[in-house]
Amino acid sequence: MDLGSPVGDAQPVVNGNHTPAKVDLKFPTTGNMKLLIIGAGARGNAYAQAITESTDACVYAVADPIRQKREALGRKYIWKDNEPTTGQNFGDWKEFLNYESLRRKRREAGELAGLGVDGVFICTLDETHAEIIVGLAPLNLHLMSEKPLATTLDDCLKIYRSLRPSHAGSPKAIFSIGHVLHYSPHNMLLRKLLVQDRAVGEVLSIEHTEPVGWWHFSHSYVRYVHRSKDPPHSPTHVASFGSLKYFKRSRKPGLAGDATNCLSCPAEKECMYSAKKIYQESFLALGNAGWPVHIVDPEIEDLLEVKGMNWAVERLRLRLAEDYTNSTPQEKISRRPWFGRCVYESDNDVCDDQVVTLNWEDDPLPRNRHISMADRLRGRGAKTAVFHMIAQTEKQCERRGRIYGSEGEIEYDSKMIRVYDFATSKAEVHYPHQAGGGHGGGDAGLTRHFVHAMEAVERNAVPVEEAQMTHVGCTIDDVIRSHAMIFAAEEARRKGTVVDWPRWWQENVASAMQEVQE
Repeated sequence: MDLGSPVGDAQPVVNGNHTPAKVDLKFPTTGNMKLLIIGAGARGNAYAQAITESTDACVYAVADPIRQKREALGRKYIWKDNEPTTGQNFGDWKEFLNYESLRRKRREAGELAGLGVDGVFICTLDETHAEIIVGLAPLNLHLMSEKPLATTLDDCLKIYRSLRPSHAGSPKAIFSIGHVLHYSPHNMLLRKLLVQDRAVGEVLSIEHTEPVGWWHFSHSYVRYVHRSKDPPHSPTHVASFGSLKYFKRSRKPGLAGDATNCLSCPAEKECMYSAKKIYQESFLALGNAGWPVHIVDPEIEDLLEVKGMNWAVERLRLRLAEDYTNSTPQEKISRRPWFGRCVYESDNDVCDDQVVTLNWEDDPLPRNRHISMADRLRGRGAKTAVFHMIAQTEKQCERRGRIYGSEGEIEYDSKMIRVYDFATSKAEVHYPHQAGGGHGGGDAGLTRHFVHAMEAVERNAVPVEEAQMTHVGCTIDDVIRSHAMIFAAEEARRKGTVVDWPRWWQENVASAMQEVQE
């Protein structure tokens, strides 16, 4: 993957004297790739914005079962003040699949068939990804799936089998996963310092913290629906500890009594997790009807602009008042968010505090009399990594950590990267470009790289595998490996064991992947 372009020539800061780097994030693009957005929610709109603002591609079509959301995205990014044309407005992905299959049959018969799309952004609920990707795979369209790839290992492997050609053939289309932070200017510079520049020598230990943010966790994980290269240097053991420590009934204030909704709760005024305080007083009352308010109801933005604050507040309060009881079918409860629900009475089971520890042992490349042992171990030596996710934090998704190496140490947060050199006793502090858009420029970065990969294949006849590695930087095999690691860590947490990764991989994943490749 080309790391130079998005990072730019960031000027380091030596021992505290700094000048923030200014980086041009625009890539030269060619052609005009046409893209379909499946899922017109927050992530679908974020990628539509990134496509429009950061590439020469265009959002050509949208599919979503909720008409208001679908038409809002269409008006903003596709047909604007006009009416949608044939092939631009679909009720769901299956409607698009039927249309595209028929369009191709007409084209093969020499009939007028209309325009199709070159690629698809899949931005639907996590548990729907597998069905959509497997269903679209025979079309050989370039696909970008929002993370996670799927919610079970079985579904991940179904996706793998649908996308990976059998008999060791070459893939026919680009595939990308929505790991947007891989493509932020900050993290691409961090990777360059570690891998290319070897700024701290051999990496020996990593500690990384993901501070979710106290109210952000309640929004996203309590009330929302979430509830040819060298072989990879895989870890030997995986361990994990964590649980739901706070957002549960035993923590509920006594004053709240039997209340299950913030708007009818006697403890609402004293509770910092009050939905009214978070969504109305902290955001909407200040004129902000964007995130997170538009997640509660996407029409609130238009109501605020067209009819004023009173109408917007009334709509918000209506949504926050929605609740369920013991007689509500579980299927209805689980398939939608409940933003006014008491955080201590929710059905969430996501850990609000979790630690994952990974251990690697020396894994040198095969013996070669022309390569020293030190070179065979480069990047493949013993190391450990600790990942800590915690909900109750002041910072909201402002990651921080330290990386300890044989020749130096790196300290980082979301705004700076400090590199200390043991030999010189000097430090350089880098201030990566703070890009606009979502995830510190990661949304735009991922979108650009995906579109560049598409263009390389469609316009320049670059082989798919080459374009995949040059622009996306990982393959479907890498995506499966990273997701499998998460499932192994969760198994370790639930069972209270340390997972032997090579054995776990062989028993649960390797054989299934091997069947496809043979």
